[in-house]
This record gives sequence, structure tokens and C-alpha cells, in this order.
Amino acid sequence: MPTPRSQRLAAASAHFGRDLPRSVERIGMVIAAARKAEASLLVLPDAALGGYLADLRSPDPDALPPAIAPDAPEFRRVMAMAGDMVVCLGYSEQSDGQRWNSAICLSGDGVLGRYRKVHQPPGEALVYASGDRIAAFDTPVGRMGMLIDYDKTFPEAARTLALDDARIVACLCAWPASFTQRAPRLTQDRQSRLFDLYDCARAAENQIVWVSSNQTGSTGGLRFLGQSKVVGPGGDVLARTWAKAGLAVAELDVDAEIERARLVLHHLQERRPDLYADK
Repeated sequence: MPTPRSQRLAAASAHFGRDLPRSVERIGMVIAAARKAEASLLVLPDAALGGYLADLRSPDPDALPPAIAPDAPEFRRVMAMAGDMVVCLGYSEQSDGQRWNSAICLSGDGVLGRYRKVHQPPGEALVYASGDRIAAFDTPVGRMGMLIDYDKTFPEAARTLALDDARIVACLCAWPASFTQRAPRLTQDRQSRLFDLYDCARAAENQIVWVSSNQTGSTGGLRFLGQSKVVGPGGDVLARTWAKAGLAVAELDVDAEIERARLVLHHLQERRPDLYADK
């Protein structure tokens, strides 16, 4: 059982396809597993509702993931399943005549936060509009923020959330193996190495807790890495799934771990923004 100040944080590795009812069913299965593990927070992958693109070089406009409205009934079903658990999940959003690669954070009490992916690889930019806001929000597990896969390549995105007092960052991913330098094994893949490197670096440089989820399996020509994990504020991996589907669950006192990491070296306070370039 978690101690009074500790909580269990879970990051999911799983495959989600284009069938929305099946996606909701699978989300329910993962929520049930997280509840059995006594998780307070569950971070599901990017595109958990409806799947991800099948091709990042030239996406077929007639074969895109199903896009849903921000108030779609699927979210009400997930809220009912979540209960007192905080759940983050990704989906393709349709609103005001545009598509976004989006994430939502919710519980049985309703929507806690929303995010539209800001940084996009070239192929994704052909399909989705770019978000224009990076901000933290309050939840029952503490103040947190969300990013979506390629966002974590940019240190400024995570730093913006940390400066907005996020203690936890959920990074929801549909991160594939390299399709330009394909490796025989995922453990040897260049994108696999970068995925882990960014997770640990973003946590350590901001001294925050980083919860990184990812898809598994394949969609079209994309082979997803898995490797979901919970990373502590010192950049240490507390739990991980490796390449297989499953849950990475870590129990920790978030505030105590952050205070310990910042006891001698407090990166946010020791910055010199007067010397940094604005552009």
C-alpha cells in the first residue's frame, strides 16, 4: 500500500488501432490494470483513441485516424471508468474545421487539462494544425503538464512547464523506430536511444517527475518502441516496460523527491535568463 504522502504513477505501453469502440475497450482494460496496481495517475499513449498515422513521410489523406470532437462521448466513458484515478490519453481532435494531435487529462470529476501538440515532424504537419499553448494545470495528484512525443525533443517545452510549477510531466507518445536507419533489433535503434535519452534529460534538467508512455506494435510502416517509463527528478528510471506492452508503475512521494533533488542544486533558481537568447 502507498504511504500517506506517496502515490503510484503508471505509464502504459500498448497498441491502439483505428477502431474507436475497441480503443475505449482497451483503455478500460489498462485502467483496470492500473487500478489493481493502486495507481493514482495513469498516462496512456498518444493516439490511444483511434490510433496514429500510418506514414510520416506522405500521409494518405483518405486513411487518417478518426478525429473526434473535444466533448465526444468516448471521453465520458473514460471518465466513468477512471473514477478517482487521473488519466491522460491522446487522440486526434476535430474542431473548428481543423485537426490537432491532442491530449486530455481527466478523472471521474471531469476534464482537468487539455493540450494540443506544438512541435511536429514534417509528415505530421501535413495533417495536424499546431498548438499554441504550453501550460501546467492542477490535478488531484499535483500540478502537472502534458507534452506529446516530438515535443520532448525541445528542452524549452519541458522547461516552460517546470517554470509554470509543474511537478509531474506526462509525455504521451506514438514514437516509432527509425525508418531511415532501420536496426535489426529495437534495442539498437537510434530512435530508441533518443527516446530514453530525452526522457531522462528532461526530468533531470528540470528536477521534475517525468511519466512517459508510448505505443507498441505497428501501424502501416511505423513500428512503435514501447519503452514507457517513470523517471525521477534526478534522471533515474524508477520503472519501465521495455519494448513490450504493459505498465511501468513507480511509487514515490513526488514533492519529497523534488525537494531532495533541489536541496543543493536548484536548476530553475540558478538559471541566467538575462544571458539567454530570446530567439
